[in-house]
Amino acid sequence: MDFLPNLPTLLTFSAASLLLAATPGPDMTLSISRALSQGRKPALWVVFGTSLGIVVHTMLVAFGVSALITASPTAFLILKTGGAAYLFWLAVQAVRFGSKLAVVKTETKQKSALSNMASGFSVNLLNPKVIIFFMTFLPQFVTAGDPAVTQKLIFLGLFFIVIGMPVNTLIVFGADRLSTWLQNNRKVLRGMDYSFAAVFSAFAAKILLTQAR
Repeated sequence: MDFLPNLPTLLTFSAASLLLAATPGPDMTLSISRALSQGRKPALWVVFGTSLGIVVHTMLVAFGVSALITASPTAFLILKTGGAAYLFWLAVQAVRFGSKLAVVKTETKQKSALSNMASGFSVNLLNPKVIIFFMTFLPQFVTAGDPAVTQKLIFLGLFFIVIGMPVNTLIVFGADRLSTWLQNNRKVLRGMDYSFAAVFSAFAAKILLTQAR
């Protein structure tokens, strides 16, 4: 099967992907926040949405579109401004509604599965740092002259999701188990709302400062 990298390359990629999956980012912050506020199922939909975002980034890298985006200052500016604006909006939402949602887990308070999935998809897709990351990370594990380079890039991007999904799921389940304790500790809960808002804002600021090259 031409699309499969050799075993040493696959093992190296797996180890690197595992470490990267456990590294905090906007998508992880959003899934933890959603697990604390609405429970594990909505948070898992967020994780599914971020995974769909990775699929899109993988295809863009595999077919060279990401290179075109980062080569165009205007396109890159629009992308990073939109991503930063979305993260700032999430920060405001965390401050305004975070604790209210976290202490009452009812169907009327929860967002729909599609809404949670869209949130995860958006926070991943609108992050130019993810585009740059995939452009620099995935090509390290293929050779330019390989006739199956496109297929291998697609395989590696999808395999990255397979590796990261269990990590993200464990994080969501851990956050969900803390929700009952947090409901009885409102000051801690409110402090976490502000912490999430600060993290979202910090990621937004970093995105705005991201350079295409």
